[in-house]
Order: sequence, then C-alpha cells, then structure tokens
Amino acid sequence: MNAAEIKNLSKNFGPKQAVCGLNMTVPMGAIYGFIGENGSGKSTTEKMICGLIPTGGGSIKLYGKDYTDETVRAKMGVLIEAPGCFPGLTVWDNMMLQAENLSIPNAKREVIKVLKTVRMEGAAGNKYKNCSLGMKQRVGIAMALLGDPTLLVLDEPLNGLDADGMRIMREVFTDVVKDGKRSIIVSSHLLGELQKVATHYGIIRHGKMIVEMTAEELDASCRTYVALQAADMGRAKRCLGLKYSRVEEDEAGYIRVYDLTTPEDVVTHLYQNGICVTEIKTDKIGLEEYYIDLMKGGR
Repeated sequence: MNAAEIKNLSKNFGPKQAVCGLNMTVPMGAIYGFIGENGSGKSTTEKMICGLIPTGGGSIKLYGKDYTDETVRAKMGVLIEAPGCFPGLTVWDNMMLQAENLSIPNAKREVIKVLKTVRMEGAAGNKYKNCSLGMKQRVGIAMALLGDPTLLVLDEPLNGLDADGMRIMREVFTDVVKDGKRSIIVSSHLLGELQKVATHYGIIRHGKMIVEMTAEELDASCRTYVALQAADMGRAKRCLGLKYSRVEEDEAGYIRVYDLTTPEDVVTHLYQNGICVTEIKTDKIGLEEYYIDLMKGGR
C-alpha cells in the first residue's frame, strides 16, 4: 500500500489552471522530494492533499482511502507556510496549546517526545518570537508530529536555514521515517540538501508531473562527465569543442566534457594539439543540474 496515490488531479483559480491532470505516488516510508519552480503547482497540490482547499477534479487516496476519510485525516501532520504560534508564548506553551487543540491524551509526554525528536527539548522555555528561523521551522515540524501522524506534508521547511540547521533537519527527516511507518512529502528549492535525504522525487511543471523516480533511478540518470583544467583554458575549450558535442565551463572554473569518453581520451586529444592538462577528474551531475537540464528540455 502507498502512503498517497493521486490520479488526474486538477485545480483552477478562475481562468488560471494551477494543477492539470497530475498523477503522483508516494510509497510507504518514503521521503518524497516534491520539486518545481515557483508557480508550478506544488503548494496548491499540497494544500489539496491536506484538505485545506477543495480539488477541482481527480482523486486523492491516502493509505488506500479517500483523503476526506476522517480516520485518514487524523493521521496527517502538516506544515504549510509557517507554524501558527503565539509569538509571546514559550515553545512549550505553544506546543501544549496545540496538543490541547488536538485533544491529545498524555499531552505533556507527547510534547516532550516530539520536541526531543526535533532537537528542541533544550529550548522549550524560549519565547517563540526569540527563536531563530531554524528553531521556528523545527517547532512547526514538532507541531506536525503531534498525535503520531503517518504522513507529513511539509512546504519549504529548509528555507533560510544555516548549515547546522540543515544538518539537524536532515537528521529529523531520517529519524521520522526510519521505522518505515511514516512518509514525508517535502517541497524545497534547495535541491542539493534535498538530495541528501530524499528517497523518491516528483518533478512538477505548469501543474503537470514531468517525472517521478527513486533516488537510485536519479543516480542512474545523472550523467558522468570529465572535468579538467588546462594551462590555456580558452584554447582547450575550443579544441575540445571540435571533437565533442557538449563542452561547457562551470562556475568552479573547470571545463566539462559530457560526451561518453574517458579522461585518457581527453588528455590524449589535448596533448596531440599541444595543450597541457593541469588537472582532470570524473564526476556526476547532481539533482540540481538534472532538474535544470530537464527544465531546458533534457539536453
């Protein structure tokens, strides 16, 4: 059974079609990276999954049941945009209010458990308004975890985090799904960070799902390339461009050759043309470059 199965989902806002015939499958135990440019329909899709806005057509099933089923809705945790907290109250008081709102039994024990999960147990006495952005994001996830949900829907929870905040958030995601009983749908523009934790991906554009894949399938789809530096970079790039179909210079100052070739062949070709190679290596494109390529038409 999948955590979520979406078929032909659509949504219009007046004449504008935000989501168009979208199909999406989130397996049990997955960290599903939901990717797309601004205005692609990510947030609208997430809001429909959560029941925050009505669908315009199609179906959403969560754990085999219609998404409007009360037993399913009770097993969802949501963080869309920002957590609804009172700035002047402490983290603990905000959490207890939310637990009361959800009629959670043994509220104190539950709040302690979720704060520990998100590494916020030491900051429970802090006023919410004095928390850093990363701490506020973790409070939002802690609230979403109240009631032991089996599906979390998180909209851009990585935005604005520093390196340590990113690390903690990755650890939280991994801990949440480690027993295989919970699944996470997480949207983010920080694709390099998302690639470190996601097990599955869905890439959406103009309200349509372009591709769904596992992390393993992404790795197999990401091209290997030869990267090099030479004594005369301009001449080396021109020379390689005469032999290979795709030669580019990246932001780090390396020339990349994307054709199916070997470092030995590249070095030999440049040597035969009197060009000295000072450094050479092979590497693979990551999720961000794969996504950019896809948006350009999959060169």
